[in-house]
Amino acid sequence: MKKINKLANELKNFLKNSPTAYHATKNIIEELENNNFKKLKESNRWNIKKDGKYYIQRNQSAVIAFTIGSKKFNNGFNLIGAHTDSPLLKLKGESITEDKSYIKIGTEVYGGPIINTWLDRDLSIAGRVSIKKNGEIVSELIDLKKPLAVIPNLAIHMNRKVNKGFEFNKQKHLPAIITAEKNDDVKYTLHNLIANQLDINKNDIIESDLFLYDSTSPSITGLNDDFISSGRLDDLAMCHSILKSLTHKNNFNETNIGIFYDNEEIGSRTFQGANSNFLRDLLERITIALGGDREDYFRALSNSFLISADQAHALHPNFKEKHDKHYTPIINNGPVIKYNANFRYATTSETASKFINICEKNDIPYQKLANRSDIKSGSTIGPMSSSLLNVKTVDVGNPLWAMHSIRETAGTKDHFYITEIFKSFFK
Repeated sequence: MKKINKLANELKNFLKNSPTAYHATKNIIEELENNNFKKLKESNRWNIKKDGKYYIQRNQSAVIAFTIGSKKFNNGFNLIGAHTDSPLLKLKGESITEDKSYIKIGTEVYGGPIINTWLDRDLSIAGRVSIKKNGEIVSELIDLKKPLAVIPNLAIHMNRKVNKGFEFNKQKHLPAIITAEKNDDVKYTLHNLIANQLDINKNDIIESDLFLYDSTSPSITGLNDDFISSGRLDDLAMCHSILKSLTHKNNFNETNIGIFYDNEEIGSRTFQGANSNFLRDLLERITIALGGDREDYFRALSNSFLISADQAHALHPNFKEKHDKHYTPIINNGPVIKYNANFRYATTSETASKFINICEKNDIPYQKLANRSDIKSGSTIGPMSSSLLNVKTVDVGNPLWAMHSIRETAGTKDHFYITEIFKSFFK
């Protein structure tokens, strides 16, 4: 139990310090560098060696880290992938207005959040800012941390049917209110906040990618410290497990790859997403840098295996009718293998069997998930990564409640279980 609690508290800190994909990537890189991983640039020639540890990043929001094993590279790559992004509300920086003394900032929905969970919350602001510095344009990460904004609900007295369901107009109902005090510099309210935080002149700010997030800290809950409750468990918990597995020892026999994509929540069709050349080109460059050619590269891919790690839906005891009664993952009963006939998940009987074998060898329980046949499944990075690379893939994850809520709940034991499985896979 001590190991479980220790890992859960490490996850809690990781979540607290990762309000956006930019911050998550920064924290992943810091942990990698603390474990002697060296940064590579895509624009440079790579000089990599056996037993070396390296990483590359894109857009400050995605990173791939890898260890070069002592065995031949054409034995294949061990790959585990997750994503750094989560559903959020992005600020529309130009839409700052004064309305009856209130200062409001417009928002745009990123991904598919449960919108009503964002109302009446203590919201802060974090993201990336492009600024002029010494004649150059540089990017700075920012996290204001302090609760600064609220999107208030309408009182039930003015909307008597609210508990029967209410559809929010994203343009009209989701601007965030940051003050009730008039000022003469409304247009630059956000720039002033950023400039004060970064200690710069507001005129040096060029552009920004800023998001609202729940400033309430993650917590360990439950009678026996059963649960962890936080925003962004989908999918930062899987990122954390991959990171811990990749850094827990110095040398590996196999070539192991930890993939932390961005933009899964909006379809992955970006420069830094799973539906790009990011991973494919990296694997080919590893092969070439180690003295191989394209024939060796294709041979290595045919011997490779990918675990697509994304969270799964736990049985909700108050909504049992929403689940197929034969596929009901329970929190803290082990990681979940995800199945879908239409390949919304990449799992096959062959790839599931490989994952089950790892679980059984390590005495770790596992569960299975398939949606009700009349409810459409979500998807992951698994199917697109598998098809782009021609690599056998299994889709797995830990069970959690309220996926895409501003605050999700998962199991502390499950986080330990899946981290142990990832460690074993990388061995």
